[in-house]
Amino acid sequence: MPSDHDVILCDGCFARIRWAITVNGRRQAVNADPDPKGNLAARTDHTGTLKVRVLTAERDRLEGGEWQAMPHAATCPSPRPRPARTSSRPGRRATVPYGSWRWGR
Repeated sequence: MPSDHDVILCDGCFARIRWAITVNGRRQAVNADPDPKGNLAARTDHTGTLKVRVLTAERDRLEGGEWQAMPHAATCPSPRPRPARTSSRPGRRATVPYGSWRWGR
């Protein structure tokens, strides 16, 4: 059972959450208490950082000191709005409206 020293409250629903680092190095909020319905395996590494991985068909069992966790985004009744995605190719607009140019002679 994990300790409560890194538990904080969600800004939207005031539930107890923990911030974890995924296998890809991104931050993810997980519910603070173990959940048997969760799809994440969470563990605290040697530096005290909470790490999570997804339980997949290949690795569907908990290993070592892992506990089963639920992503908070799946249970939060008032999630944060996601920012609008920007174009991956900024500045790629035509400077002249299409079809309005003519060759000058």
